[in-house]
Amino acid sequence: MIRRLLVANRGEIARRVIATCRARGIETVAVYADPDADSPHVAEADVAVRLPGAAPTDTYLRVDLLVAAAVRAGADAVHPGYGFLAEHAGFAEAVIDAGLTWVGPPAKAIAAMGDKIAAKALLADAGVPMLPTYTDPGRVDAFPVLVKAAAGGGGRGMRIVRGPDDLAEAMASARREAAASFGDGTVFVERYVERARHIEVQVLADTHGTVLSLGERECSIQRRHQKIVEEAPSAAVTPELRAALTTAAVAAARTVGYLGAGTVEFVVTPSGEFYFLEMNTRLQVEHAVTECVTGTDLVGLQLLVAEGGALPAAAPPVVGHAIEVRLCAEDPTADWLPATGTLHRFAVPGVTTEFRPGTGGGSGLRLDSGVRDGSVVGVHYDSMVAKLIAWAPTRAEAGRMLGNALARARLHGVTTNRDLLVRVLRHPAYQAGEIDTGFLDRHPEVFAPLLSSADGVRLSCLAAALAGAAARRAAAPVLASLPSGWRNVPAGPQTIGYDCPSGPVEIGYRLDRAGVLATWWVRPWPAAAEQPAAAEQPAVAEQPAEPDPVDLPSVTVVRAEPSRTVLEVDGVRLDFAVQQVGAISFVDGPEGAVTLTERPRFPEPVPEVAEGSLLAPLPGTVSRVHVVAGQRVGAGELLLTLEAMKLEHAVHAPVAGVVAELPITDGDQVDTGAVLAVLTPE
Repeated sequence: MIRRLLVANRGEIARRVIATCRARGIETVAVYADPDADSPHVAEADVAVRLPGAAPTDTYLRVDLLVAAAVRAGADAVHPGYGFLAEHAGFAEAVIDAGLTWVGPPAKAIAAMGDKIAAKALLADAGVPMLPTYTDPGRVDAFPVLVKAAAGGGGRGMRIVRGPDDLAEAMASARREAAASFGDGTVFVERYVERARHIEVQVLADTHGTVLSLGERECSIQRRHQKIVEEAPSAAVTPELRAALTTAAVAAARTVGYLGAGTVEFVVTPSGEFYFLEMNTRLQVEHAVTECVTGTDLVGLQLLVAEGGALPAAAPPVVGHAIEVRLCAEDPTADWLPATGTLHRFAVPGVTTEFRPGTGGGSGLRLDSGVRDGSVVGVHYDSMVAKLIAWAPTRAEAGRMLGNALARARLHGVTTNRDLLVRVLRHPAYQAGEIDTGFLDRHPEVFAPLLSSADGVRLSCLAAALAGAAARRAAAPVLASLPSGWRNVPAGPQTIGYDCPSGPVEIGYRLDRAGVLATWWVRPWPAAAEQPAAAEQPAVAEQPAEPDPVDLPSVTVVRAEPSRTVLEVDGVRLDFAVQQVGAISFVDGPEGAVTLTERPRFPEPVPEVAEGSLLAPLPGTVSRVHVVAGQRVGAGELLLTLEAMKLEHAVHAPVAGVVAELPITDGDQVDTGAVLAVLTPE
């Protein structure tokens, strides 16, 4: 029996394993890198061991440090979680050699499936259908193809190539990303299936010869070949296809002598043919949807198998439907650029359970997250901050519940993909089950923010301005009871500038003597060129002039408090929640959320940047510079690549020109806004 278990992972993953251990009476040991010192998983474990450093290669990917931490903390077992070293055969061997129990498959099975090229050959002999695969790019005779990392997954090291001219660079880029993510830059090429569905099967195996399938998961909504929406069961899988997928998955598990929980992934063509993609020898991120529809605890079953116990003779039935979304710190409208910062608020309404399987066909919301209010999202680790799962009797009910909870969540401080996820769940094509791996490419409308109407943005600006005024009055040392802007003569207008997603604006409003809103407006922020020169400034300051009337809705202020503004708009009452952090106001309204940054009345001078400068969009490491100073480049040509949050980000020339300056080299660390290159346009 396992007494104390070390979880060799971080964040949401570690919390998930700790939750099951706590329910089963098993003590836990957390490990943490320096940026994770205040992470929730550290506080929830019984004891914790520091891994000095920040980068994964110095901490969570160090086999020697993790095994030493387990021994030092008195653990008798190790669970790898998912990601990092979960599919590292050497780690499994090191744990066993140290006399500890490994909660995972045998090292031999991990090694067999870890090399995807060898895995394809092995399972093809077992009768599992395979796509044409090439290790020699010279043998590729048909396009499109997909370049893939042989030693990893999660979309890293993957590139779609539609013509022979792009194959060499795609393979080189994939090798760099694979080497950075998995320590192995080996890649291969396989046929790419257009409009395919990504279907995977959950398997479990024990030492008594039992191999079970717990049904399939639909994982076709993807960005950059990484899943962001998953569900169980798949609405597109027929009973006949399900039986065939199950047979192939069980055969794969038996062929490699598998133990514990694993996932066999397939690509399904529009005509219903299926082919093996890979076998993940670990628990998957999306395992929660399987838990919710079967009522099982997959981590608990992993522990059972590791202790030598027997699995049930038959898999539990699948009841109802579950859908999971991955909430990530990234900007979908900026080519999925990862985002960093402090989560000032993280709250999802209606959550009924965290890290637990659910009721197996009931109704509810499950949240698995590694963050809380005040958590910092940095550049060292994956951009996913939480998973939200809805389960209900039907797919339609689960999707509606999940979309509504996401739309009402308070996510302040870090840009996320929340709005895109909500639009996907509410899209008619998704609701009809018309999905495949190209869904996002065919439906660019889902990239629009939830708060997209002009009036919605204007009302959010008004709500923020009124809440800000209320906060200042509440903090005023004297005369706090007087309305903002009160004068001994009819009150003049109050104005404030905000930077909002559509550009800088000025919000103005005027209260009468009773503090009632008399008029309000929103207009573009006056450009510097429109302001009078210093010599033309009036000797006496004047009240800002009210703009000409525009077609704005009639508004009555029902309530204006520091954290809440209630407006009655054309007879309809609307409630806006406002959180102010310094100069930033986070506004959550009925249509959606918006972040507004107050513009200073007297802005500080900013350093000048040379014309044609290309700036770093986020902190990261310069992984490779492809040009030299003085080189002539064409529009769209690759200049350099940045690595951040375990992904590679390409920087291309916006126009044709000459590289005038190149102040960085391979391996340099850069901050957001750092000059990467200066391009002189032709």
